Amino acid sequence: MNKKLYSLIKYGILLGVGAGLLYLAFKKVNINETIDKIKNANLLWVTLSVTASLIAFFSRAIRWNLLIHPLGYKPKVMNTSTALMIGYLANLAIPRLGEVTRCGTLTQSEKIPFEKLIGTVITERIIDVLSLLACMILVAFFEFERLTRFLNENFIDTFKHKINSIINSPFLILLTLAIFFLLVYIVFASKKGKAFLNKAKVILKGIGDGIISVRKMKKPLLFLFHTILIWTMYFLMSYFCFFALESTAGLNWHAGLFILVVGGLGMSAPVPGGLGAYHWAVSLGLMLFGISYDDGITFATLMHTTNTLVVIVLGSLSFLHLFLKQRNGTANAS
Repeated sequence: MNKKLYSLIKYGILLGVGAGLLYLAFKKVNINETIDKIKNANLLWVTLSVTASLIAFFSRAIRWNLLIHPLGYKPKVMNTSTALMIGYLANLAIPRLGEVTRCGTLTQSEKIPFEKLIGTVITERIIDVLSLLACMILVAFFEFERLTRFLNENFIDTFKHKINSIINSPFLILLTLAIFFLLVYIVFASKKGKAFLNKAKVILKGIGDGIISVRKMKKPLLFLFHTILIWTMYFLMSYFCFFALESTAGLNWHAGLFILVVGGLGMSAPVPGGLGAYHWAVSLGLMLFGISYDDGITFATLMHTTNTLVVIVLGSLSFLHLFLKQRNGTANAS
């Protein structure tokens, strides 16, 4: 199948899933009332929430630099920030495309091997998962009953059902085995497969170098500081936004931490920009704190929309900056 056609079909499916989740989230909601509530939101608190997101973005760029330095490269923070924001913009189109895009962008501007950058991004993702897990453990200390109820009702029961469906489906088992043996044959029996295997070894080595860069870091405490700062800003993004709406203004910091976790779970769904999944997760999470479903959707929409706009604006400006930089470089070379 043509790669472009495959990408288009894949994007269409993911977008369709996101749109479906968004439809289910808003199915019983009065859209006009939601829009009116967002229009009347306190702009001061919205601005503070956006400021927290900007700090998190910049801090993430600095933290990425700290992972790249042990590889023997010292990219400019401006170039790292530009690559990062272009990656975020790409993620709005296709989930996980941003990781590849930001590595490709920085490879182009700083001449750092792509596969090594991928290794640093994998390390970042591992650290982010551990950070989200740490936040979940912290939430468990303060809101154990709410957290277990949310996970049981919305994730664990669904996961068990899916696993049982797979286990009880002989067709899926046979299909998995067939694909596995086909891949083994391609890799080990054909010339192209052997060439692919050799190339894969080179790529994996570069990825490995990027992953172990965290062990060679010269400023581990600074890396830890930025990791804590990033997740603190993520928390403040939700917490500040509580005060922007009358319905959520009375919530405490426990609720802010809870929404950070459930929102993070929603954003990790394989749909563009967490579309629909974030709204669903956050609104259900807020219901456990006595907030109505409609008001929960209003809050989730305000959060998601403002952060999406920030990504679009900064991503577009970063793309323009990269374009002008490349054009000036080409002109100077001529």
